[in-house]
Amino acid sequence: MKIKDMYNKNRPVISFEVFPPNTNHSIETIYDTIHDLATFNPDFVSVTYGAGGSTRGKTVEIASLIKNKYNIESLAHLTCVGASKSEIDSIIKEYQSNNIENILSLRGDFPKDMDEKDKHNGDFTYASDLTAYLKKNDFCVAGAYYPETHYENNDLMDLFNLKKKVDAGTDFLISQIFFDNELLYKFKDKTDKIGINVPFSAGIIPVTNAKQIKRITSLCGCSLPPKFQRILEKYADKPEALTEAGIAYAIEQIIDLISWGIDGIHLYTMNKVDTTKKIMDSISHIRDLSK
Repeated sequence: MKIKDMYNKNRPVISFEVFPPNTNHSIETIYDTIHDLATFNPDFVSVTYGAGGSTRGKTVEIASLIKNKYNIESLAHLTCVGASKSEIDSIIKEYQSNNIENILSLRGDFPKDMDEKDKHNGDFTYASDLTAYLKKNDFCVAGAYYPETHYENNDLMDLFNLKKKVDAGTDFLISQIFFDNELLYKFKDKTDKIGINVPFSAGIIPVTNAKQIKRITSLCGCSLPPKFQRILEKYADKPEALTEAGIAYAIEQIIDLISWGIDGIHLYTMNKVDTTKKIMDSISHIRDLSK
C-alpha cells in the first residue's frame, strides 16, 4: 500500500522510526524490538539508512521484515549524496524485490572529509532530484522538512527547496525533531501561503537522558523552549525522573499537535519499546477519537 493513501483514510497517521544496529552488532538484535513495536499497531514504520550506505543491507532487511512478516507498511530511507544512477538503480531493485513501495528521499549529509569540489559529483545534487527519479519508478515518496529551517539554509531558501521537493513529486512530509509546537504552526502557515498542500507529519522524540539532548541539538540545530530547559535543569542529575519528564513532555506535544489537526505523528522511537509503549498508551484514546 502507498502510505500517501493512509492520510486520506486515517488521520492522524501514527508512525515510528527505527534504526538498524551498527556494523558491530548482529541484525538479530533488532528483531525483538520490531516484534514488540508491531503490537502497538503503527500505520507505518520507517527504517533509517546509515551514512555512506553503512547499513544499507540491514535497512532493506528490516524494512522487508516489517512489510512482509508483520504486514505493516515500511518506509525505507534512501540518501543520494555522491550517488550515481546505477547505484540508485541497484538499491531500487532491492526494494522492489522485497515488496517495498515507500521511500523517504534524502540528500544526506556530506562526509566530513569530502572536498568541496566533490560535493556535487554524483548524479543527484538535491533530494528533489532523487524524488523525481523515484517517482518515475512508481514509488510513494516522502520528504523531510525542518520547522526551524535546515542548518545550511536561511528561512526563505528552506521554503523554496521544500516547494521544489514537493513539485518534484513528494507525496507527504515528515519533520526533523523539534520541541516547540508553535514553531511548527508558524512554519505550516508559511507553507500554506506558497501552495505546499501535501500531508505533514510531525517528528517527535522523547528525550530520556541529558547527553541525548545535547547530541540531538548539536546535530540538527533545533532550539529548546524555556519550559523544556527547566525540565533538563531540574532533572539533569536524576536519570529516572528525566526519563519520565521527557516522556510526559513528548505526550503533551503530541496531544497538542493532534488537537491542532496535524496530519500525522512520527515517533522517533530510538528502538526503545518501553518508552514507546508509555506514549502509545497515553495517546491511544485521543487517537481513536480524532478519527
